[in-house]
Amino acid sequence: MPRIHTYYPTDLQELSPRILWAFLTAALFTAFFYNLHGVPLFDLDEGAFSEATRDMLARGDFIATYLYGEPRYDKPILIYWLQALSVSAFGLNELALRLPSALAATGWMLLIFAFVQRVCDRHTALAAAIIGATSLGVIIIGKAAIADAALHLFIVGAMFAIYLHFKEGGVRWVYLAFLCMGLGFLTKGPVAVVIPLAVSLIFYGLKGEWRSWLRAAFNPLGIMLFLLIVLPWYLAITWREGPGFLMGFFLEHNLGRFQAPMHGHAGPFYFYLPVLLVALLPYTTVLIRTLWEVRESFREDLHGYLLTWFLFVLVLFSAAGTKLPHYIFYGITPLFILMALHLDRVRSRFWLFLPPALLFAGLLALPHLVDLIKPHLDDPFILALLTDHHVHFGPLWHAFFVIALAACLFFMLDRRIQRGYRLFLIGLTLNVGVAGLLLPAVAGVQQSPIRDAGLAARDLPETVVMWRLNNPSFSIYANRGVERRMPEPGEVAVTKEDSLARLEHHHYEVLHARNGVILVRILEAP
Repeated sequence: MPRIHTYYPTDLQELSPRILWAFLTAALFTAFFYNLHGVPLFDLDEGAFSEATRDMLARGDFIATYLYGEPRYDKPILIYWLQALSVSAFGLNELALRLPSALAATGWMLLIFAFVQRVCDRHTALAAAIIGATSLGVIIIGKAAIADAALHLFIVGAMFAIYLHFKEGGVRWVYLAFLCMGLGFLTKGPVAVVIPLAVSLIFYGLKGEWRSWLRAAFNPLGIMLFLLIVLPWYLAITWREGPGFLMGFFLEHNLGRFQAPMHGHAGPFYFYLPVLLVALLPYTTVLIRTLWEVRESFREDLHGYLLTWFLFVLVLFSAAGTKLPHYIFYGITPLFILMALHLDRVRSRFWLFLPPALLFAGLLALPHLVDLIKPHLDDPFILALLTDHHVHFGPLWHAFFVIALAACLFFMLDRRIQRGYRLFLIGLTLNVGVAGLLLPAVAGVQQSPIRDAGLAARDLPETVVMWRLNNPSFSIYANRGVERRMPEPGEVAVTKEDSLARLEHHHYEVLHARNGVILVRILEAP
């Protein structure tokens, strides 16, 4: 098939493929594997997925998932199977629980490379994958022990297959799309089908290819492949759980999230615009320039398809009642490709490096901003978590972000190093800073007290319950299931230190306490 090239004279084609490959390799490692084991699991999401997996292995039940002893209908089964396989191989730890996501995110980026190389050229393909693997949002979500990285892999696989079917024909792309949609449906449900079908319907319709779309969408073998993937587990869980699963998963956690805010996650219609500006750091200026100029090339097939994909996701989730930052990531992959195609259109070095400079300056000032905010906080639990926050922001923190900020300022002035190399170096710097410093610091404040309480409870003979907390990662470190309820005499409770006054007439013995999280044994009445 004919290859599609950028419309503009570009410095990108002058960059060495070997050096770009080195950038991509470093980006994949630092984004998804560096310090994978060195950060405690984050609650709520990482803790919930991981504890459901631990409980699955403990019960030997690979059909249904449970959390706090109650059925968990939030997500389908595939990510739990992948985590269970990893834990069986490497043990119950952060590395094993996050490894499936890290591998899926790596596959996501390599799919971008393979697709863009096929429809454009190798330089643009490498640039698109590097941009994806060094964007702030992807660095954070790509290694998290949740379902999203795997879902992105499957949605992107389906979307690329659909476009290649449009350009090349061939039923193999139809089968690949159905395969990816089936795996995505088994990972997170209807969203893995809605986005590919809706975007392709709009795009094929705009191109006057209705009949081609209908033939592909209703391909009997493709539909059979999809059903072969999804039906066994969906039928098994419905047979076991009955209408509770259907109501909980499809109505509450899918349709319900769209109709109304869930768990307080509301937001204005423009919620995702600032999210995009932050999630695509350090490439924010490239994003703005790309969105400004891409309208000129909407009629070109690739640009039109990518823009339709992004706009559909943006409009769909902007209209939804529940708004969470990671929802927009379902439409972020086309932006990586469009930004690579327009990378050299940003001629101002100042504006190119201003967003990462501001980010690094903000991170440098973060410990001092916390000091300014603390006197105005009135939540005793948050204040307790922040008791020794300076321990997590030591000299290395300040030295690293001073150097990172200085690099941005230097690159604003320097003309000798190719602009692409400069920007990708800043991206790698961000990867290392986030994985090596930011995430460990945030987890040190937020999660370390929960982790330490879990480790302290691991060998206790009593029943352990969680009271006035919702931190499922506790169960991972305690390696035991807990219920969320009021403790009874003879039991051990993990709770907030400021909640002890609510125990009223109960006598208790403190077993462990750190930064507002306390482990107490409830004593029998004398």
